[in-house]
Amino acid sequence: MANRDFYDLIIVGGGPAGLSAGIYALRASMRTVLIEKGAPGGQVTLSAEVENYPAVKNKSGYELAQNFLEHAQDYNLEVLPQEAVAIEPGLNAHTVCLDNEESLRSHAVILATGGSPRKLNIPGEDDYYGKGVSYCAVCDGFFFRNKTVVVVGGGDTAAEEALYLAKITKKVYLVHRRNALRASMILQKRLAADPKVEILWNTAAKAIRAEGDEVGVMDLQDTYSGEQRELKTDGAFIFIGFEPNNHIVPAGTRMNADGYVVTDEKCETNIDGIFAVGDLREKYARQIVLSAADGCTAALAAAHYVEIKRAAEA
Repeated sequence: MANRDFYDLIIVGGGPAGLSAGIYALRASMRTVLIEKGAPGGQVTLSAEVENYPAVKNKSGYELAQNFLEHAQDYNLEVLPQEAVAIEPGLNAHTVCLDNEESLRSHAVILATGGSPRKLNIPGEDDYYGKGVSYCAVCDGFFFRNKTVVVVGGGDTAAEEALYLAKITKKVYLVHRRNALRASMILQKRLAADPKVEILWNTAAKAIRAEGDEVGVMDLQDTYSGEQRELKTDGAFIFIGFEPNNHIVPAGTRMNADGYVVTDEKCETNIDGIFAVGDLREKYARQIVLSAADGCTAALAAAHYVEIKRAAEA
């Protein structure tokens, strides 16, 4: 296994949390590298519109992600397009193993690996992924122009994507298991005012079936009566939350029952010098602004940690 130079800080993940950490780390004069296997920006790049990031009234998620990246690049942040496959904590340094069999070593590591779309785990969901089943309206909405689609979920993301799809499609059914949405009130009002959106309350998606090679029917069940029915649809968009990408979190790191990493107010884990930020971290709310704040907090805390390590080695 080849070894690259030693870093003060390694950031794993290039979403708003990771890129914000990179900005603050470089402002603190730390030798820093950010590892990102895909396009920098994370899940925010999948949002059609972002209206609640302070000082940004309205911008696409992709544009906002590019702004994060360009700001970090202004500080000459080194971005390594590789996948981190393991983190090996050490007493004197931590090691990040890459998929190309190289390894990087550093005083501190910030884990900003985010999360992935949660699945319904119903029949047909995997079978018809890419054939009518989607987890990204911005990516796939174009293919459903003037068609009928179903959106499953009840939070902000489901509401935002339903409203986006209503601009493109003929009809949007929003399927929700309960009798009230979790989405913010402003989004709920917009849903209620949109004539193309119909909310199916107390309804659970039970299966996705095809007509031909693509999605044609969703089987639904009333969560109160148990009554089942079919709903004709050309597509199924699923937005029921995210699961933390915790597969490279080191063994022994404290996590809650849902797999989110538990940290202190500095975003530091129970392992010295390893921090968790953004959607990977246990916290009350998950918003872009909070992920950016996590990145700032962790980078400042990491800078203090690195300073202490340097002094001890001097």
